[in-house]
Amino acid sequence: MSSEFGFGKVVEESFDGAIQKVTAELEKEGFGVLSDIDVAAKMKAKLDKDMPGYRILGACNPALAYQAISAVDDIGLLLPCNVLVREDADGKVHVDFMDPESVLALVNDPGVTPLAQEVKGRLQRVMAAL
Repeated sequence: MSSEFGFGKVVEESFDGAIQKVTAELEKEGFGVLSDIDVAAKMKAKLDKDMPGYRILGACNPALAYQAISAVDDIGLLLPCNVLVREDADGKVHVDFMDPESVLALVNDPGVTPLAQEVKGRLQRVMAAL
């Protein structure tokens, strides 16, 4: 996956294995998972609709988040960094990352640019380790 707002790849893991692996690799780069939204389970519960695995992990590196919040008070509207783990109709598992450079470009603050670049570099290392 590559778009204006994200990047990612297909992994050779089960869906649950991909969740575990990406979480462990995020930790190595200083990120914790603040939220874990199981979209497939919510769609089943709320709409009685079945869909392949689809989870959104809200990843945060506290030190970098603090720097960003210190630079721009309301930047929290763009945090945390979302990591999407999803299974497609063919059973392939994708791990996609929000591109912090693209998203934080909305802020238009020169103090945020180096932070966005650092976060993107860390997320790219996570992706490479998968």
